[in-house]
Amino acid sequence: MKVLILNGSPKANGNTAMALSEMEKVFLQEGIEVQIVHVGNQAVRGCVSCDYCSKNGKCVFDDVVNEIAPKFQEADGLVLGTPVYYASANATLIAVLDRLFSSTRFPKAMKVGAAVTVARRGGCSATFDELNKYFTISGMPVVSSQYWNSVYGGAPGEAAEDAEGLQTMRVLARNMAFLMKSIALGKEKYGLPEKEPRAFTSFVR
Repeated sequence: MKVLILNGSPKANGNTAMALSEMEKVFLQEGIEVQIVHVGNQAVRGCVSCDYCSKNGKCVFDDVVNEIAPKFQEADGLVLGTPVYYASANATLIAVLDRLFSSTRFPKAMKVGAAVTVARRGGCSATFDELNKYFTISGMPVVSSQYWNSVYGGAPGEAAEDAEGLQTMRVLARNMAFLMKSIALGKEKYGLPEKEPRAFTSFVR
C-alpha cells in the first residue's frame, strides 16, 4: 500500500515536517510505502479555469502539480500537512490542491484522506475544515484520530514539546493504515459502491 504526503510548509524541516514524520514512522511500521513531496517552498500559481485539463488530461501549467498527479493516482491514501497562516492553509498548498483535484480525472473515491495542521496558537480547526473539503467532495473517506489533527509549535523544533499533538499524529497514522487496509479488503470482497450518473444543477434552475 502507498501513502502520499504533501508538506505545505515552506520550511522542509520545520514543525509541520516533524508532525508528518511522526506519521511516516507508523506507516513504515505498518508496511506502507510513503512518499513525501515538499510543495510549500515551490512557486505554484493558482487555477485559472482555462479548461485545458478536461481536454488534455493534465494541467496547463507543467509544474509540481503534474508531477504529483500520477503519485496521487497510485496512492491508497493522501496526507495534507500545512502550517496555519491567518486561520488558513499555506496559499501555495491551496494552489496545488485546487489544480491537482481539478485537473486529475482518475477516480478518487475510497482513497483515504487526512489533514494535519500546525500552528503556534490558533486557527488549526478552521484550516483542518478547509483541507477536509478536498476529500469530502471527492468521495474520499476522512480518517480521524483521538483529537483534531493538530500539533502546536511556533519556533523551529517546538512541536517536539507537544506530546499530545505528536501522539495524535501516531494514532492518526494507525487509524489511516487500518482504514486503507480495510477498504482494500472490502473492495476485494464487495467491490466499490455503485455510482449514479452525476447530476449537475445550479440554484437558478
